[in-house]
Order: sequence, then C-alpha cells, then structure tokens
Amino acid sequence: MLTDQNAIRTYFTKLGLEPEIADIYLALHSHGPQTISELSRNARVERTRIYRLINKLLSSNLIEVETHYKRGIIKAAPIANLHILINEKEQELKSLQDELGLIEHVLARNSLSSPTTRVQFYHGPEGIRQMIWNELSAKSAIVGYVYRIVDEPTGRKFMERWSEEFTSRHLHMRLVGGDDFAESWKDADQRFGPGYSQRIKGIEYHSISSSDFMITHSCEVYDNVVMYCNWKGGEIFGIEIYNGDIADAQRRFFELIWSRSQPETRF
Repeated sequence: MLTDQNAIRTYFTKLGLEPEIADIYLALHSHGPQTISELSRNARVERTRIYRLINKLLSSNLIEVETHYKRGIIKAAPIANLHILINEKEQELKSLQDELGLIEHVLARNSLSSPTTRVQFYHGPEGIRQMIWNELSAKSAIVGYVYRIVDEPTGRKFMERWSEEFTSRHLHMRLVGGDDFAESWKDADQRFGPGYSQRIKGIEYHSISSSDFMITHSCEVYDNVVMYCNWKGGEIFGIEIYNGDIADAQRRFFELIWSRSQPETRF
C-alpha cells in the first residue's frame, strides 16, 4: 500500500497536483464512495484541507460528487480521466512555447542584451566571487590590469580554492599591476601571515608606473568577455561584457600597457 501511495503521489506531483490529492484519490479507490468525514479518516487528510481541495479534484476530473439526503457522497472518477488533464497541460505548454518568441523579443528590446552583446552586472562579495569563478571556464589566455588583490572582496578561502582550480586546469594569465596592487599584496602578508600571498603558477605579473598608466580598477579579458570590477569604501561591484569585438579591442589596449610594463620584482 505504501509503495502504491508513493507511486501515485509522485505521479500526481509531476502533474502539478498536491500530494494530498493522491492520498484522497487512493482512499476513494480503495474504500469506495465516502462522505467527507469518512474520507478524512481513510485518507488521513484533515477535513478542512479536503474542503479546500474539492474544487481542484473536480476540475481535474478525479472525483464525482453525488448528493444524497442531507449529505454529499464523493466517489473516484475513472483514472483514465487524467488524460484530459494531460491534454490540457500539453496545450498549456504549446501556448507557452508559442509565446516564448514574443517574450524573447520584449526582453531583448528592454534590456542590455542583443544578439551580439550581453552585459551582466554583479554586486557584493558573492557577485564578485561568481564573476571571478567564471574566469576558470576560459579557453584563451586571460589578460588584464589589476587594482588590488581580489582576496579583499572575495575572502581568503575562496581565493585558495580558485587558485587550486586555476592551476589544475592549466590556465594562463598575464596581469599588470601598479603601486596599489603591490601594496595590497604586502598588506595581505601582514593580515594573514608572512608568505600568504604567493605567486600562482601560470600567472605572469608585471608592474607599471602611475605616470604611464593610472590603475583605478581591475579589468580582465578572456575569450569574448571583458570583466571590470572595483571595490572602494565598502562598495563592491563588477560588470561582464560579452562581445567579441570589444574583447579584441581591450586585448590590443592591454598589449600596449604590457609593452610599457616591467616584470614585477617587489613580491
């Protein structure tokens, strides 16, 4: 009985029906036509709950109600009636599918998305962690300039896990940092202990003077993605731009910066 009940509950749930409806229908099928009180005992569903579910049972063609003298008798309808409900859901799905094109058109017209460009915004530490984790899917080398080490907004444990993944996936990155980046590297050693900030295998570090290029935020490029992030005064935010042309242009800009930078020797 318990196996039968679980099977019916599972199937009814897939149809979008409450588990109690399965219990009620199985009780009617097992014990025959019943009053509300009898059905409550046999199905182990509260009377008030059965009253609330009556209309759902009727609209799903699962029960029939016969009016006897001063009381109503509920009986199970043929289970084959579920074909009606399934057909209705098929029509609903078809209607949703037909309307999807319109919804896509409306969203494309009213958002920062187009067939060639998508913009994704992130906010707060969790958003920055997600954006940085996305880099691990890179198929091309990652290049960019960095304002400060990202351990500050993401946290130490996250960056340790990210570093392990970066190394295990054999990724490659070239980064250019300024004085703020080198200073934040040293600050991390003071906060977390000497030797905390260690170079990650696969990452080349260069430095550039502020007179050549003032770095006030971080920007990294991979595949067709340009990623910007910044954190100042408690405000943490990031942006991803998915556009091949923009990514290629940003790579060319990076190569100009790289050509004027020098290998980082301060850490």
